[in-house]
Amino acid sequence: MQTAVKPRLSLLRIIEMNIGFFGLQFSFGLQQANMGPIYGFLGADEATMPLLWLAGPMTGLIIQPIVGAMSDRTNTRFGRRTPYFLIGAIICTISLFLMPYSSTLWMAASLLWILDAGNNITMEPYRAYVADRLVPEQRSVGFLTQSAFTGLAQTLSYLAPTLLTAFVAQDVLDDNGIPVIVRIAFIIGAILSISTIVWSVWRVPELPMTEDEKAVLEQKPLTAKDTFAEIVNAIRDMPKPMRQLALAMLCQWYAMFAYWQYITFAVGRSLYDTSDPSTAAFREATLTTQQAGALYNFIAFLGALLLIPIVARIGARSAHAICLSASGTAMLLIPGVETPMALFVLMLGIGIGWAGMMGNTYVMLADSIPADRNGIYMGIFNMFIVIPMLFQTLTMPLIYNPVLGGDPRNVLMLGGALMFVGAIATLFVDAGHRVPREQKALAG
Repeated sequence: MQTAVKPRLSLLRIIEMNIGFFGLQFSFGLQQANMGPIYGFLGADEATMPLLWLAGPMTGLIIQPIVGAMSDRTNTRFGRRTPYFLIGAIICTISLFLMPYSSTLWMAASLLWILDAGNNITMEPYRAYVADRLVPEQRSVGFLTQSAFTGLAQTLSYLAPTLLTAFVAQDVLDDNGIPVIVRIAFIIGAILSISTIVWSVWRVPELPMTEDEKAVLEQKPLTAKDTFAEIVNAIRDMPKPMRQLALAMLCQWYAMFAYWQYITFAVGRSLYDTSDPSTAAFREATLTTQQAGALYNFIAFLGALLLIPIVARIGARSAHAICLSASGTAMLLIPGVETPMALFVLMLGIGIGWAGMMGNTYVMLADSIPADRNGIYMGIFNMFIVIPMLFQTLTMPLIYNPVLGGDPRNVLMLGGALMFVGAIATLFVDAGHRVPREQKALAG
């Protein structure tokens, strides 16, 4: 959304507007670090476990384009995007509180569907809000600050169970076999989910629309028919650079989703010689993986800050290709690690890649889409994330045993190869140049 005069924001205000993203990404971090082990504790089979992760890609595929289009057409006294932040945050809070009390696989999977629905209601309106609020030359700072909060939030969410062992032993389990430290971590996430969103929308409210913008919205009624027509039209009119991003997004998100699903199981085999989720060795592998996850997210936090001047100098496109190459190298090497320290060293590459995925791709996107359609295109762009996840979820059970030998370490090696393909594909995208474009309608 643009107004007659869009003010530049101070760095403090840019940070405050992204604090809500901290709570949102803390929630995602809890999922990434704990859903695989939770499914394992509840008796899931490794080969078919990706099917239990369908919630993320399916809810994203369905919800985000619709909510993105609706937020472009919404006009309330609270703003265009804010109502969606608050509704999504409430759903997330309730789901996070209930998740660690799951007693069966179907209960955990069902709560994940609800949790991801809440996250997806919040996600793309939040990204559109950042694009709405910032002048073009501040977009890279806004999205890379958002990436930094992603790294910081997920660092703490991954590390939370380990920190909680100072108060509760890791082997204290509930009746369902889920460690109590996991339950406490999810309760902390529930509190952060709502409180940080409220802080951001209070401290940096949306800009009021001009009379001209209100008049345009009056010609775009908020009905189901018009919303779906807008989605179809936006896909048809998708800017060429956005279409060019599709292959890179397919590779990087297939790889990263597979990494989250199987890293604990790979570490269990490599470092602890176990594949049995009921053993103390597997719980130790879970904590080691969470510590490694905290480290790569902290590296992503620092990396996102370092990327701000780098992107300004060489552009988001070149920077992103470097980031994906670093991540690909790490994934290829992880299966051969023999000590936790070696694993932690490789988190440098995973963290650099994650910083790029959460920041650079959105800099490139915002550089190529029209400002008055930020919401719809941010929602559609999420399809470039969830379709690869959905594809991974459906194909991994088919190739896990016959192609990958039933070994999660081979899943990571596949992910590493895909990261390199994504890096090459990124170099062919006509966006993310050193000088950002003004947001305008780019056809074809």
